[in-house]
Amino acid sequence: MAEHETHEFDVIVIGAGGAGLRAAIEAQAQGARTAIICKSLLGKAHTVMAEGGVAAALGTVYSEDNWEVHFRDTMRGGKMLNNWRMARIHAQEAPERVLELEDWGALFDRTEEGRILQRDFGGHRYARLAHVGDRTGLEMIRILQQKAVAMDIDVFMETTIVRLLKDGDRIAGAFGYRRESGKFVEFKSPAVVLATGGVGKAYKVTSNSWEYTGDGHALGLWAGADLIDMEFVQFHPTGMVWPPSVMGILVTEGVRGDGGILRNGSDERFMFGYIPEMFRAETADDEEEADRWYTDRKGARRPPDLLPRDEVARAIVAEIKEGRGTPHGGVYLDIASRRDPEYITRRLPGMYHQFKELADVDITKEPMEVGPTCHYMMGGLKVDAETAAATVDGLFAAGEVAGGMHGANRLGGNSLSDLLVFGCRAGRGAADYARAVDVRPEASANQTEEVAREALEPFERTDGENPYLLQQRLQDKMQALVGIIRVEDELKKGLDALGELKQRAGRVTAEGNRLYNPGWHLALDLRSLLATSEAIALAALERKESRGAQTREDFPQTDPELGKINIVLRMKNGEPYVDRSPLEPLPQDLRSVVERSL
Repeated sequence: MAEHETHEFDVIVIGAGGAGLRAAIEAQAQGARTAIICKSLLGKAHTVMAEGGVAAALGTVYSEDNWEVHFRDTMRGGKMLNNWRMARIHAQEAPERVLELEDWGALFDRTEEGRILQRDFGGHRYARLAHVGDRTGLEMIRILQQKAVAMDIDVFMETTIVRLLKDGDRIAGAFGYRRESGKFVEFKSPAVVLATGGVGKAYKVTSNSWEYTGDGHALGLWAGADLIDMEFVQFHPTGMVWPPSVMGILVTEGVRGDGGILRNGSDERFMFGYIPEMFRAETADDEEEADRWYTDRKGARRPPDLLPRDEVARAIVAEIKEGRGTPHGGVYLDIASRRDPEYITRRLPGMYHQFKELADVDITKEPMEVGPTCHYMMGGLKVDAETAAATVDGLFAAGEVAGGMHGANRLGGNSLSDLLVFGCRAGRGAADYARAVDVRPEASANQTEEVAREALEPFERTDGENPYLLQQRLQDKMQALVGIIRVEDELKKGLDALGELKQRAGRVTAEGNRLYNPGWHLALDLRSLLATSEAIALAALERKESRGAQTREDFPQTDPELGKINIVLRMKNGEPYVDRSPLEPLPQDLRSVVERSL
């Protein structure tokens, strides 16, 4: 039997970003003995990269805003592929969750009357994003972390989970190792919440940090859960493109929300040529009208620079492909000509310092160079809207690990309200489930022994594959063949390449010992990276249409029939396979809300 330490809890939460922290807070508040397990340090989460704000229909700037308008925007932004139950709950409960954060100490920017200030964002009818300058995610993590610590929730930092444990068809806990010492650790628990974030490190250009290797998606899939919507990977339209050392770092949508505009290398405002028909009636149709909207802020029209992210990202790619890009392969994002320096440094302090320090660019005087960067995963575990329960007993998911809420494309700002709303529901659902368990599940000793043996295999090889080279190869292939613009031939080549990489990853080696060994850590991360990458490619190949973040050059139109289904990924005999599942029809009262011209 592999030597390992053992801990027992009612609920364990894997991941300590906004979703994980909110889930743990709620589970503990419901009386469940709860633990947080995080791959990095507490507070080191991609949530802090959510700079622009948290979307909630508070109505503090536009009193006309309400949950129905927010629901409508979310469904239309997601190209009607959203789980409508999740979208409705999200729109209805987001204001309460934001005000709860304020009660806990969050310092939101204010209107002159002292109410929470809200800014404009792409795809949102009204100014809806409550914010703290351009550091909203950081403030959210500060508050949630402070709350979790005050509640005396157990935290296991720098601990990686490599497999979920099961007792028959039920979750029994999780098995992993401490990154510093390499020592194995088992967590016994009837309820597990997955909140590990996204899959960005499968791509060459990403806003995600090193932790985002698709751990939660892979852990759920290996445990028998269904994955949905994996073809929908959001490429944020604006990431840094220069210098190479900072390529992919996020440039908040708040720059455009506060008046910034996009220009190509020929200094043309190109977004007017890319307005889709469904948005045309609500969007300024000429530059003069857009300028008026910026100046007087009357009416509900939007400049095309604030179209949903998938539309903007595709437009930027098209401009670059047509040879109208900037010297470093992007486009210009200009706020210097639109706002005075004091406004920019007050509203966008993070962006000002980011460009000044990393690119030697003063955004109060000159434009930024930006381009699409892999940012967010819409797909994830299929979950129940009310409880966030996955399709395996005892398993729950929130944040990027959960699919359905955002459909084919996420609107900016909806990620932070999503993780608050469904982090809370996942924590409550897990606590209720754990409380109702009569006999606690118990994983067999053989199961933990097998997981430990597999984890140590890289040390047994003296002449194997280099994990760093394999990840680089993976990122190159995903960027080139399963990126923003997709075509069947390239997707098949991508799947062939992933099959070869899976075989090579089975021969990966790790040098040295288990004491803080990053080569060994990456060797284990490759398993989840490859599993999630294969799921993305398989789902993208199956969905023969263009919808939201899925752009098929060989199927440029939207197929109404494919708008009625989810692409589902499941495991059979150790290999993933594709299935289809019908979407629950949208009730007529909510369909009327979505179709209403507001």
